[in-house]
Amino acid sequence: MERGNDTRISEFLLLGFSEDPELQSILFGLFLSMYLITVFGNLLIILAITSDSHLHTPMYFFLSNLSFVDICFTSTTIPKMLWNIQTQSKVITYEGCITQIYFLILFAVLDIFLLTAMAYDRFVAICHPLHYTVIMNPRLCGLLVLMSWIINILNSSLQSLMMLQLSFCTNIEIPHFFCELNHMVQLACSDTFVNNIVMYFAAVLLGGGPFAGILYSYSKIVSCIRRISSAQGKYKAFSTCASHLTVVSLFYCTMLGVYLSSAATHNAHSSATASVMYTVITPMLNPFIYSLRNKDMKRALKAFFVRRNV
Repeated sequence: MERGNDTRISEFLLLGFSEDPELQSILFGLFLSMYLITVFGNLLIILAITSDSHLHTPMYFFLSNLSFVDICFTSTTIPKMLWNIQTQSKVITYEGCITQIYFLILFAVLDIFLLTAMAYDRFVAICHPLHYTVIMNPRLCGLLVLMSWIINILNSSLQSLMMLQLSFCTNIEIPHFFCELNHMVQLACSDTFVNNIVMYFAAVLLGGGPFAGILYSYSKIVSCIRRISSAQGKYKAFSTCASHLTVVSLFYCTMLGVYLSSAATHNAHSSATASVMYTVITPMLNPFIYSLRNKDMKRALKAFFVRRNV
């Protein structure tokens, strides 16, 4: 494929966090630990939900899908970074970079869609409890997840195909530990006007739209909880969505913090460091939030380990 001025870029350099050999060893151990915790923690959530028939409900169906997406999300970036540290290399191929962008966009926005579906599930459970099983039927839940995958596959394909149209000249250094779409567009030496329009339009539509849906769901949930007369009833209603609200707050606050701070400081290294929050820390913490704050999950995990030890 021709990419302008007969310039063919076959690879890029991921600068990462530091070139200090001692710090590289620390980073390798730290990120390997976080990656293993993320994979095994989310895998345990999936196994606990699938093995316990009491958890075969819409809420836990969405949670198991979220855990699967989180495993895929971190697997898109961390293994490559660990490999580069281990081999003392910064290289990522052009094809590898485009592939990484594709899956990063896919799984990041899938996270948002699943969190939105979970917010809608909590809204129906608290505000329309008598109609919950009718509204949140298996067909609707499956359709929500399927449509989320279809929309995000189309979006990721569009963004990646548009990246293929860009030309890259002499600057092949990426001030990040992964190929991030916005950084890649900034590195291009060809016209990026259309890319920026599509990128920001997709961000508003696929990021802002679901966020507005989450805010609307929780505004209705708060309104419903306030109408409950007993304090115990209010606590029980709030506790059913406390874990999800914590995860939503963590994911959106860290992501917004990253992009607002990077826009204000224009410091690529700070942006890369801050990106760790939503690409690594949040997927790692999700299993702890859902297992520690949820009695059903704790019971299911305990039963799972008991069966494994028998």
